[in-house]
This record gives sequence, structure tokens and C-alpha cells, in this order.
Amino acid sequence: MVVSVVLAYLAGSIPTAVWWGKRFHGVDIREHGSMNAGATNTFRVLGVRAGVPVLLIDMLKGFVPVRVLPAFSGLEPGTDEWIALRLVLALCTVLGHLYPVFAGFRGGKGIATSFGGVVALHPGVALICFIVFGLVLWTARFVSLASLIAALCFPLAVIFVYREDSILLQYFSVALCLLVFYTHRQNIGRLRRGEENRLTLASRNDDQR
Repeated sequence: MVVSVVLAYLAGSIPTAVWWGKRFHGVDIREHGSMNAGATNTFRVLGVRAGVPVLLIDMLKGFVPVRVLPAFSGLEPGTDEWIALRLVLALCTVLGHLYPVFAGFRGGKGIATSFGGVVALHPGVALICFIVFGLVLWTARFVSLASLIAALCFPLAVIFVYREDSILLQYFSVALCLLVFYTHRQNIGRLRRGEENRLTLASRNDDQR
């Protein structure tokens, strides 16, 4: 199980936005836009053609370890130990994205990777969060606000919509929600001051500096 935890962290540590920006555009995404090594900043700085693959890979970083690694643990699916392992793996992928060993521990804010993990853990809850995220983004055009409200919906959907009886999943949903709010603490401040930037996309994909 220790090996699985390490692998999950290493998978989360893959700095997709950083590597993609350097390989295909010759830029370090952390030096442009919001200075964040995530999909949103990639969309803003490098455009859709860079943002989409970065977003998808970041989601897979959260999905694949949670879905695949427990099969090699020897634990019986559905047991508390098996559920706990999946939750720990999901958390490790997010922590890897936030603090990637391959990029000097300067990562993104973990939304796409968190979503990938939630899809693996509970597709129904993930769908609710995705719909809420999309509606807020469509109406307000603030990715940060959409992320925060979707994160808040995660424990609410787990506890009140699906009425999950797994106390471990309930605790995890609350913890992940709080982690998202922590990583977005600066965004919250800008939202309160009316200084947060709305979503915009780069008009060119090759020379955004």
C-alpha cells in the first residue's frame, strides 16, 4: 500500500502545464498570467489548444491512480480498508499536483485533479459538481468562484443527496472542500474586493508571453 501511495503522489506530481508550456511553447507557465501551474492559467496564456490537453491530463492524474492502484492492494473491494485506500490515493494525487516533486513543489490549485479523483470515487457526485461548476462558470465567468461552489457541493452531495453511509467518504469530502478553499484563499480575497479576473482565452497559441 505504501508503494501505491507513493505512485499516486508521483502521478499527481506530473506538472502537465509546466511541461506542456516549455515543450510546445517555450514558456514556463508559472511566469505568466496568474503564475499558476494549472489548466486555467494555461487556457488564459496559451489558449485552448494547450489548455484542453493539460486539463484532460490533470484529470487523468486524479482518476487513474484511484481507479487502478487498489486492484493491486490485495484488499477486498467495498471494505473500509479498500475505501480508505482509495481516499488516501485521491488525496495524494491532489497533494502531488499542489506540491509536485518534479517542479520544485510549485504546482496548481488541484481542481482538475480533484475532479478526476471524485469521478473515480463517485461518478454521480462528480456529475453534480460538474453541472454546478459549468452553470456558475457560464453565468459568472469566474473559474475560481465556480471551483469554490462546486467544491462546496461535493460534501453536500455526498451527505444529503446520495446519503452515503461511509463516514470515511463524508470526512474526505469535507476535507477536500476545505483544501480547495485553502488553495483559493487569494482568489477569495480578490473576489471580495472585486478584483478577480473573469475567464478569458489567449487569442494566439504560439507566442503568448
